[in-house]
Amino acid sequence: MPALTTTSDGFLLHGEPFRIISGALHYFRVHPDQWTDRLRKARLMGLNTVETYLPWNLHEPEPGTLVLDGLLDLPRFLRLAQAEGLHVLLRPGPYICAEWDGGGLPAWLVSDPDIRLRTSDPRFTDAFDRYLDQLLPPLLPHLAANGGPVIAVQVENEYGAYGDDTAYLAHVEEALRTRGVEELLFTCDQANAKHLAAGSLPGTVSGGTFGGRVDEHLAALRAHRPEGPLFCSEFWIGWFDHWGGPHHTRSAENAAADLDRLLAAGASVNIYMFHGGTNFGFTNGANHHHTYAPTVTSYDYDAALAESGDPGPKYHAFRDVIARYAPVPDEPAPAPSPKLPLTTVALDRRAPLLPHLRTLEGAVRGEDPVTMDELGAPTGYALYRTTVPAAGDGLLHFAGGVGDRAQVFVDGASVGVLERERHDETLPVRVPYAGATLEVLVENQGGVNYGPRIGAPKGLLGPVSFQGTVLHGWECRPVPLDDLEALPFEPSEATSDAVPAFHRGTFEVETPADTFLALPGWTKGQAWVNGFHLGRYWNRGPQHTLYVPGPVLRPGANDLVLLELHATTGTRVQLTDTPDLGPENHS
Repeated sequence: MPALTTTSDGFLLHGEPFRIISGALHYFRVHPDQWTDRLRKARLMGLNTVETYLPWNLHEPEPGTLVLDGLLDLPRFLRLAQAEGLHVLLRPGPYICAEWDGGGLPAWLVSDPDIRLRTSDPRFTDAFDRYLDQLLPPLLPHLAANGGPVIAVQVENEYGAYGDDTAYLAHVEEALRTRGVEELLFTCDQANAKHLAAGSLPGTVSGGTFGGRVDEHLAALRAHRPEGPLFCSEFWIGWFDHWGGPHHTRSAENAAADLDRLLAAGASVNIYMFHGGTNFGFTNGANHHHTYAPTVTSYDYDAALAESGDPGPKYHAFRDVIARYAPVPDEPAPAPSPKLPLTTVALDRRAPLLPHLRTLEGAVRGEDPVTMDELGAPTGYALYRTTVPAAGDGLLHFAGGVGDRAQVFVDGASVGVLERERHDETLPVRVPYAGATLEVLVENQGGVNYGPRIGAPKGLLGPVSFQGTVLHGWECRPVPLDDLEALPFEPSEATSDAVPAFHRGTFEVETPADTFLALPGWTKGQAWVNGFHLGRYWNRGPQHTLYVPGPVLRPGANDLVLLELHATTGTRVQLTDTPDLGPENHS
């Protein structure tokens, strides 16, 4: 029998009345050495539960593999949650949205153009079944039926916004049940009649997602299920940001007032996000409604805990609200963490990118360019190279556009940029002589995580022509970024740089602590500290600093590497004690 059960209007835990007061905390967005701190802060705010998605694409990066270590050591995260006295809601997908690369669906799966994602298509359900065969055995000991903290598991995610294949939903439910998941199951949909009807399953709890209009949305949940618990499975207290857009915030007073309305109505709640964390590396997703819009590196979300784990205004406001309805620990609210002293880092060594790539083996050669998936490069960058048989001024045409951003070079000189978000397909160029070298560096800026465009290909998406003549004889290669030590760094006295290049510097740390990397004068690229991939930066904003978790640093010498794609006006960066996520845009 599951530990968590339902009554006509609520939940019972081990037979006793229980209200879920949960907060979202994604283990894969937080450095593992900080999990204990974040979980403790969840308990101190008054939460009795934490919720997390599971990113299939990271746990099974190649078919038949399973990664459960480091940032992905979910069993350890569950043990730490239990040690803190917290229950857990698990959301294994298969699809998670989460503003995460590809909505969490693996690139090796979604790159099949014929597969029907999130349906009863056996190619999809069989792959998920095989994943669960690997994933669930190490997780079963952590279910409440076996003495663990997991009291409920979600079936799919906001499916009502995507499809109406009820046989598929039933398959996901059965896949969990037949592999030993005895706990209560729930679905999660936007709280309107259409989505709830399409995304719900008989015998499971229907959770609703919303950020305001509490009475209206609770009424929609009650109309959908006349009996059972009212559960806001995502109470949106902030929002995520896109590059080039505003930085979204929501006032603590406004969010706390709606939390009070939820709890006063007797509902259970999962605050999304309690702590957002960071889209480290290449993990951010993107939206594509009318145009492609990639999500920034920070997933601060204007959450109760800031990206660096510091309690924000919502933390204190929510603690006060929760105390009216449930016990809150009689302990002081946590203080902000120490920050590194202000530090300037000189990046005095560099390695130009394109000359380095030309020396590497492993290029795929063919008449026409291939996509990044076909190159085996589901994230990051790819370089395409050919020669142009005719000289002169003309239009370079990229049939089908690019996925997602392409920098174009003729004989090593930059001649322009094309972006998916602007629907660019043509670029006027001057080719100085017949046989000049054309190189195209393409960046995958993040896989779409919501709607029908999940799995859209990356790289060059069709034939490339100059003056109407299709160019053939391509050399295509992924850009390897897993061994920065192998790069041919040389001392650099330059104060500016206008070609894609790696830049490297060292800095001293006495006592490791959180800090924020500010990049004034730099344009666009990637950052690593001591080999840890912090993620993307872009002077387009709104985000202008990258969070550097204290555990990434070490006493003594530390190493910083930037891959700058365009130009820098100097060779210095700053480590600062304050984040800059952009001007606030209150909602």
